[in-house]
Amino acid sequence: MRHSLPLIALLALTGCNGGIGSLSEIGHPPAMTRTQDPTRDTAYRPVTMPMPPLQPPPAEEASLWRPGSRAFFKDQRAAQVGDLVTIIVDITDNATMVDNTSASGTGSESMGMPSIFGFHGKALSHLTSSSAFSTSSNNSNTAAGRISRNETVTVRVAGTITQVLPNGNFVVVGRQEVRVNSELRELQVTGVVRPQDITADNTVTHDRMAEARISYGGRGQLSILQTPRYGQQLFDAIAPF
Repeated sequence: MRHSLPLIALLALTGCNGGIGSLSEIGHPPAMTRTQDPTRDTAYRPVTMPMPPLQPPPAEEASLWRPGSRAFFKDQRAAQVGDLVTIIVDITDNATMVDNTSASGTGSESMGMPSIFGFHGKALSHLTSSSAFSTSSNNSNTAAGRISRNETVTVRVAGTITQVLPNGNFVVVGRQEVRVNSELRELQVTGVVRPQDITADNTVTHDRMAEARISYGGRGQLSILQTPRYGQQLFDAIAPF
């Protein structure tokens, strides 16, 4: 018992929210991380993004015009690989489907053998009676189903043009992660948009995207609690009834 007391005390401390680290903050606000060079962080990794091809330098050193430029005032909308565009996802779907099915059927069959090769006797009476072979069936089926869906998703995410197709359309990919406490929310949007569907403020709505793939979910402690255990999912998949 004496040896178990320190273990119980240690488990009690580590079982608290925040563990031993929270004890050092009693009477003090949470300590903030000091400002430093982010590239010196051990978890820092340089980011690589798709970039447009390099443009040749101006033909004249003092010229403000670049060869191939069509206007002095450039349109600020996304137009080439690496440019950013804001994707507005505003989904409000309502769908209701009701299906009622009813079916019934009856059937009967009867066959007898009054005689066999001209013989009719008591030994064959159980085979030659008019009701020697008879079947009957009756079935009925009634089903009713109702599906009702109501979904609403409203988010904004900045995406990057990753490819310019031969016809001039853009392949756009947008990803966003937001972590609050121990819950991480993930938003992913991919699709193909036309240049003319990008508005003057450099935004495009999701209903203007072809082959749109929109995923909004997350992972963390709350998601784990809301997800059935693997054993339960396996049992639900193989259970015959």
